[in-house]
Amino acid sequence: MSELQELYQQVILDHNKNPRNFKSLPHAEHKAEGYNPLCGDRVTVYLHLEDGKVKEAAFEGKGCAISTASASMMTEAVKGKSLEEAKALFEKFHDLVTGKTASSGELGKLAVFAGVREFPMRVKCATLAWHTMNAALENRDEPVTTEE
Repeated sequence: MSELQELYQQVILDHNKNPRNFKSLPHAEHKAEGYNPLCGDRVTVYLHLEDGKVKEAAFEGKGCAISTASASMMTEAVKGKSLEEAKALFEKFHDLVTGKTASSGELGKLAVFAGVREFPMRVKCATLAWHTMNAALENRDEPVTTEE
């Protein structure tokens, strides 16, 4: 394993063991639930906006290391972003992990998930929180599933 791969693995393990923003946000105006029926991962994403920007982002749920780390890093990445910027970040992240682009330059720390594209079953784990965040931004009521 290369030094870079090892560093990436350490970042993912750290966010899994010590997830950031793992809590409920009762005052959140935007909320959505997501579910991956293949592995049982479940996530609820909460977003509180002020002046058209994500002031707070949080999540609750239970999932594998990739799913939890992705949700943790997502909540950090979208804070301070406008709705349009958060949606654009979703698209860039999705393109990276699905292999539509190899460029991770604009993603910063989120680039640690680039290797997920080599494991198609894990792509759904990495993107579950992101699809759920997108649904929260759009105020969709129905739960998000990775099988849609």
